[in-house]
Amino acid sequence: MLYTEFLRLWDEAVKAVDARDWQGALSKLNQITEPTSRTLFLTASAHLALGQLEPAIQALDQTIAKDERLAVGFFQRAGAFMMASRLEEALNDCISSQKHMRGNMVIDYKQLGLRYKLYSWQVLYNTAAAHSRLDQLDKARDILISASQEKGRGGRGGNMEVALDMISRGEVLPVLLVPEGQVFRPRKQDIEQLGERDFLGKPKVHYIIHTDISLCSLNECHWNRKMIRDIIEKAQS
Repeated sequence: MLYTEFLRLWDEAVKAVDARDWQGALSKLNQITEPTSRTLFLTASAHLALGQLEPAIQALDQTIAKDERLAVGFFQRAGAFMMASRLEEALNDCISSQKHMRGNMVIDYKQLGLRYKLYSWQVLYNTAAAHSRLDQLDKARDILISASQEKGRGGRGGNMEVALDMISRGEVLPVLLVPEGQVFRPRKQDIEQLGERDFLGKPKVHYIIHTDISLCSLNECHWNRKMIRDIIEKAQS
């Protein structure tokens, strides 16, 4: 699959998400023969919006297989596991998400195309939510207190007082997820270049090589190199 075709399908899937056309987004994504962690995350988001938990979890499994250090991938799958009552797996993913936060209070995914900041207190909150579902209320309360302290040092959203009150009443906590519609998007520059044409009137092929590891996981960089070879071979044929 040429990178330009991959990029076009990814962009069309994002536009479908913006229009809340989840099935349309999945239709475009299913045409991508070599998905990346970011397009697979988008696939999972569409399934979650449709209430399709198992396909969402499967897509997140593939997301994490492509990028094993993607903290937000583990965070999202933990939430999906809780919704599917797979609580031990949810706890394991919370631990993995916290591990891949690497001691940071927040990870901003804007550079990767996701307009979302993952805070460490959110990971702790979901850990408490999983324990509340396991009826381990004392542990849930202790973790919530830690989450409240983390949130106090920086972070938005979430009412810890309400959450602690719910635990005191023996109630389970609602799950935190990346908000619906917040997905990884292709770079605006790359999409704009898709429409450019050279002086002969043929589509001009552009590819931006990301050397910054924060912009390109090792698996995706390998995939990108393959796409470059395909583009060159196509142009020479």
